[in-house]
Amino acid sequence: MNIRHVAAGLPIVAATLSMTGIGSGALASTHHAGTAARAVTAPIAAPRPFGPACSTVPATGKGSFTGMAADPVATAASNNPVLSTLVTAVKKAGLVDTLNGADGITVFAPTNQAFAKIDKKTLAKVLADKKTLTSILTHHVVAGRKTPADLRRGRFTTLQGGKVATRGSGTTYKINNARVVCGDVTTRNATVYMIDTVLMPAM
Repeated sequence: MNIRHVAAGLPIVAATLSMTGIGSGALASTHHAGTAARAVTAPIAAPRPFGPACSTVPATGKGSFTGMAADPVATAASNNPVLSTLVTAVKKAGLVDTLNGADGITVFAPTNQAFAKIDKKTLAKVLADKKTLTSILTHHVVAGRKTPADLRRGRFTTLQGGKVATRGSGTTYKINNARVVCGDVTTRNATVYMIDTVLMPAM
């Protein structure tokens, strides 16, 4: 990272920065009486992955972050106990191959707790209706691997054709009204943001 100090009243005064490690640097500059200087600091990146629900992801095995990174997204989710209801829904909708075969996508993945917010009768009805279920699930998928920086203030078209709005910073992000509870999780073909509410498209 280069940071410049501009000295007022002089034609050109340049300061060179050399960075020896993440978040550290050495500064060389020329100071004169009456000189005003300003440093520009880059925002601190969020840890990867991040969020309170990340602690519920297994530490080892296929369902761990390392294990998920080796598999395509639907397979990776099937090995993660936090996403078991989502996996059931994906299988019922016949979307396993579609998601596993996609090249570079982002999935906003509702956790089991997100599905638990829907009353059991309604959820059972949705799971039995393949057309409606497919519409809901594809509303959680957007093209491209989105980074937290992309989500700070974004608006994306989903695979279903609807729109989702994103906002946030640091380790706090929302997708519409859903909160990201474990974000920036890597799978072989997708980036996953686990969310605490199911996103509902306009029907």
